[in-house]
Amino acid sequence: MKAVRLHKYHQQPVVEEVPDPVVKGPLDVIVKVGGAGVCRTDLHIIDGQWEAAMDPDLPYTIGHENAGWVQEIGSSVTNVTVGDTVILHPTPTCGLCRACRAGQDMHCENSSFPGLDSDGGMAEYLLTSARACVKLDPSTRPQDVAALADAGITAYHAVRKAIPLLYPGTSCVVIGAGGLGHIGIQCLAALTASRIIVVDRNPAALELAGKLGAAHTVVADGNQVEAVAELTGGGAEVVLDFVAEEGAEQDGFAMTRPAGSYFVIGYGGTVHIPTLDIISTERNIIGNIVGTYNELAELMELAQSGRVTLHTKTYPLADALGAIADLDAGKVRGRAILVP
Repeated sequence: MKAVRLHKYHQQPVVEEVPDPVVKGPLDVIVKVGGAGVCRTDLHIIDGQWEAAMDPDLPYTIGHENAGWVQEIGSSVTNVTVGDTVILHPTPTCGLCRACRAGQDMHCENSSFPGLDSDGGMAEYLLTSARACVKLDPSTRPQDVAALADAGITAYHAVRKAIPLLYPGTSCVVIGAGGLGHIGIQCLAALTASRIIVVDRNPAALELAGKLGAAHTVVADGNQVEAVAELTGGGAEVVLDFVAEEGAEQDGFAMTRPAGSYFVIGYGGTVHIPTLDIISTERNIIGNIVGTYNELAELMELAQSGRVTLHTKTYPLADALGAIADLDAGKVRGRAILVP
């Protein structure tokens, strides 16, 4: 099969032939990939930012946002059958550790992360686990939902945690209306009554944000903190930062009102905040990583009912390098999707 393989950090991956995956364990599932999302994390992987944390054996296949059709199953798989349409939770889990039993399976002690620590889904076939498979309506096209497997669940997870803070009359600032942010805006609109304010430096992204439910849009032109303060009367109850680099991480905390909460979802920057500013205003800084299996299932209910949709640009698998280059150059509005 064809796959997008990373041979060395700081070099572009290559599309090459590799052997098809095979079922080895009783809960293994092989999925014929129908759509694989291209994520900014893939750019970070290529740059070696995940090497220390994941330490995969090179070369390996990247791609951690995947959906498709069940091709083959292990002897003990009962939740899906061959031919089912599925989206895959990005971290196959054990179900036995304390985190899994507490419903926090994204912190599973024994999980893997295909596309980061092992072969992922930028390929024609992907080996995964029965525990990762969320069964979808057979009419669903995998390429239309693939990026919800990571970008979607990450955005939804943050919004889900913020819901108790976003009662009517509150404001929520979304920094970044790109691949994750445009999903977060829709989740906020679907699940809360909060007034949504979106900050982005790209006019096209702000135009999209207005169509998706933003009450106000703010151009990140150097005056965005002041503009948000004016709109919110001193700061928002919640700020969801889908950028968190190149200065956005400082803006995000500054846009949060006293006793408010700054949710860090993007990454790449470093937060510099005097501890006195944290305790004197009682502002919260909250990290977010992926989300639970149940949250992915909930998000798919919103997606299949049309309340959350992905804005995508598709590429054939053979043009994976073109998709990666377009994402890096900021030419992709929404998500880039590889279609084998």
